[in-house]
Amino acid sequence: MSIPYDTLSSISLALADKDKDAFAARVGQSFSDWGFAVISDHGISDSLIEKAEQMSRAFFALPEDVKRKYHIPGGGGARGYTPFGTEAAKDSNISDLKEFWHIGRELPSGHDFERIMSANIWPEEVDGFRDCYLKLFAAFDTAGQRILEAIARFLELESGFFDDTVRDGNSILRLIHYPPVPENSPAVRAAAHEDINAITLLIGAEEAGLELLDKKGNWRPVTPKPGELAVNIGDMLQRLTNGRLPSTTHRVVNPAPERRVHSRYSMPFFLHFRPDYLIETLPQCIDADHPNLYPNPITADDYLMERLREIGLA
Repeated sequence: MSIPYDTLSSISLALADKDKDAFAARVGQSFSDWGFAVISDHGISDSLIEKAEQMSRAFFALPEDVKRKYHIPGGGGARGYTPFGTEAAKDSNISDLKEFWHIGRELPSGHDFERIMSANIWPEEVDGFRDCYLKLFAAFDTAGQRILEAIARFLELESGFFDDTVRDGNSILRLIHYPPVPENSPAVRAAAHEDINAITLLIGAEEAGLELLDKKGNWRPVTPKPGELAVNIGDMLQRLTNGRLPSTTHRVVNPAPERRVHSRYSMPFFLHFRPDYLIETLPQCIDADHPNLYPNPITADDYLMERLREIGLA
């Protein structure tokens, strides 16, 4: 049972232009308390978001055989289309009720990470798809780096600490379609899980359903206003900060009976560290009361692959 949310207030990213420390304090406290923050005035234009949402709907409305042309067997869902019923939450044997499309970072020819980060593929059937989503990827990337700068300030690190950690990072823009839900379905749109990456920035999802699990074990709805971002900490950043910034369990529940016939669309951006970044607990986050929970460092790519195997994508 979920309970109303009255404590996750919206924080304007425009505050960072006036007082970086004030914004850092507010967003850092929200992440520390909840693992989530709601961000307004994030700099991603309404027109770009609207165009991206229209193109997402257009792609997912294509016939199944057309969409499956862009599924890469054995590709782990890294790029292109992942069909309905493929992904399951860790430790779940029931697949989520969703299909999705992945867009990654465009790398210059000969880049060192080409062997790790696959080239994007693009559907021929939706005009302007590539241009729109590369612009959206870049806009998410910029907003995410501004939020990471605030996190660095909150942790009393150099403000540019995360710049190098995410440079050419293996970030993913995911377009998700949750189709109408059958009556009495044993599955949910997205079972309880934590994100793998550093931070996730989510926009869209005009249909309700996103909930987080608070520290008292209550499920609480997360309901950003139109145009706002829901931002959450991922496991990589939780590991780096020794749990000071928690990667909070969250889910997308099935709708009320009167809304079951309606699809749900969303666009999360999973901001990742660069593949060779060594995730090693920050000394600032270790003391007598907080011993190192993660004594064995691991590269971002090794950790990613370990987790993708757990959810059936690798």
